[in-house]
Parts: sequence; C-alpha cells; structure tokens
Amino acid sequence: MPTPLVLDCDPGHDDAIAILLAVADPAVDLRAVTTVAGNQTVEKCTLNARRVLSLAGAPSIPVARGAAQPLVRRLRIADDVHGQTGLDGPRFTDDPSVPQSPYSAHELLTDVLRTGPATIVATGALTNVARLLSEEPGLAPNITEIVWMGGSTGRGNIAPLAEANSAVDPEAADLVVRSGVPFTMCGLNVTHQALVTDEVLARLDRIGTPLARVCVEWMTFFASTYRELFGFVAPPLHDPVAVARVIDPAIVRCVEANLVVETQGEWTAGATVVDLDHYTGRPPNARIAVELDRAAFWDRIVDAITTLG
Repeated sequence: MPTPLVLDCDPGHDDAIAILLAVADPAVDLRAVTTVAGNQTVEKCTLNARRVLSLAGAPSIPVARGAAQPLVRRLRIADDVHGQTGLDGPRFTDDPSVPQSPYSAHELLTDVLRTGPATIVATGALTNVARLLSEEPGLAPNITEIVWMGGSTGRGNIAPLAEANSAVDPEAADLVVRSGVPFTMCGLNVTHQALVTDEVLARLDRIGTPLARVCVEWMTFFASTYRELFGFVAPPLHDPVAVARVIDPAIVRCVEANLVVETQGEWTAGATVVDLDHYTGRPPNARIAVELDRAAFWDRIVDAITTLG
C-alpha cells in the first residue's frame, strides 16, 4: 500500500520538483499540500503550489495556506535564490486551475491526521508542524514520521552553520525535534549529492513534454542563482530527497544520532547540532541522512516527470 503523505512546503524550485515526485510516484499517496513562508511569502508559495499541481494534472489534492511568519522571528525570504515569484524562470500568464482550500494549513493537517496515520514531509520551515504539535498534541501518534529537508551535519547555506529552512524558524525546528515524533533530517550534507548536472538536464529535456520543458526552465534558473551566489557548477535539488526517503528508504541512507537545534547563539541560531560521533552521550533521537543513491534518485525523478506527461 502507498504511504499516506502530506507535503508541507514553500515552493521554491526544488519544492516544485518534490511536489511532482509526490504526485506521480506510486509508492506514496499525496493527501494534501500545505504551505509556509520561507523561499517567498506564504501568498506566493501558495500560488506556486497551486501552479505546480495544475501542471501535474492533480486537481483533487487540496492546497492550504499556512504560517506567514515564523513563531517568534521576522521572516527572511530567499528571493535571491528563487526570484521575485519564488518560481522564476518560465512565465505563467494563466491562473492555476487548482484552487486554494478554504481551510487553513492547520485545519487541513488536522483533518488528514484524524482520518488515520500519515507521514509529514516538510521541505520548508517547520512552523506549521510545530503549531500542529503544540495545539493538537493528541494527533501526534497519528504522525507516522516527520521527514524534513533542512539542517546540515556541517556548514550552512544562509549562515556559516545554519541551513535556510532551519534558520528561518529555529524555535519551530527545536520544538518539532523535541516532540518525540519519529524524525528524519535530510540536510545539506546529503542534498548536495543531488546535483542537477548537464546530464540530468539532458535526461529531462529528452522527455519532450511541456511539463519537462518547464522543469528544465526551472532548473536552468535555479542553476544560475546557485552559480552566482555559491559558485556551484550544478545546483543541488534539495527537497525531493526528503520525498525519495519516504518512497524508498534505500535511496537515502540514514544513521541514528542525537540532534539538537540551536536557538540562542548570536552567530549560530538555526544550527543543527548532530552528534554523529557520540561525544555528548545523549541518546539518538533522529535519523540523519548521510548518503544518496544518486542513480536511483534521478531515475525516480525522471520517471515521475515522464508519468505526468
């Protein structure tokens, strides 16, 4: 049976591909998409989620708008990476056919979890998930697992030691990690193994469909900002790694370790402190992704975009 899945995201170029993968792959059953501010404002992220689902031909999957701000901090968006729309590259002139749900992200998440167990894949700040756990603690047993694209076992990408999804809302990440719900972190150390090389772009281009062409345009724009900001020859496709972990755990090898999120440090807020070498003696409380099966990962991405036509 496919794994029931909710995708909480902030599209975002890599979030867009994560949505397509979750829609198309038969190993998961995408029940809902919820949005959070991060890569852009929550209004733009919600519009982008609706656009992606429209392109995917998935009108039955509800899209609900979530938190517009972190729990306690001021929002910092990533328009330098994802552009003014959050999905710069192809120009969209028509309104998306997929509507915005009349429910909030909190209401939609609650509704899905009340129907039975589900996995939450979060590819943005953990604000929505933290609020859910704080306000609906009785639903925590119905969360099979939280798989997060965020954090890093090493350096950051928005600060020396902090990855963007963690740095946007460290307090939310800290709350979720300490909640006791099974937690998997797919950080920069593993997502930087998912590089959109020229060979990958050529594979996508050979699909030859309108959707594939849009994906190539997204990745081309994404590559330009990563090259300019970080000096990457090929950009890392972060967010689909978390979806791939749910689709087939063998694609993303994990180890168990103790994880804490720094919230107080003047220079380190948002740092994910992963005790891979058992220095602290604290027991493991998370699965930490460390290695990506690149071939299997890209096969799943290409198959998903091909399937959606």
